[in-house]
Amino acid sequence: MNESNPQPKRVKRKYDEEFRRNAVALAQTSGRPLAQIATELGISHWNLRDWIKGKHRKAPVAGASAQEMQREMARLRQHNQKLEARCEILKKALGILAEPSPNASRE
Repeated sequence: MNESNPQPKRVKRKYDEEFRRNAVALAQTSGRPLAQIATELGISHWNLRDWIKGKHRKAPVAGASAQEMQREMARLRQHNQKLEARCEILKKALGILAEPSPNASRE
């Protein structure tokens, strides 16, 4: 930076929630590039990109009912049992393969 001509400090602008929602909706429905939409709205394309990402992060998660949770738990337990059985089989196979063969020649 040049000390005789310092850069002005950038002012952080704040946008209300309605403006952000409308900008995100426009970006998602128009099919035009983010940079073009951002320029038209007088904002940075980084702002628009972050608002779009933020919308997906803050989307409410639908709660599952107790019955759905029970079914999912039962399914996961069953899957876990199958995986544990496979793991045991693989351990046994590894033990068999690791043993030296009595027919192998020793040099």
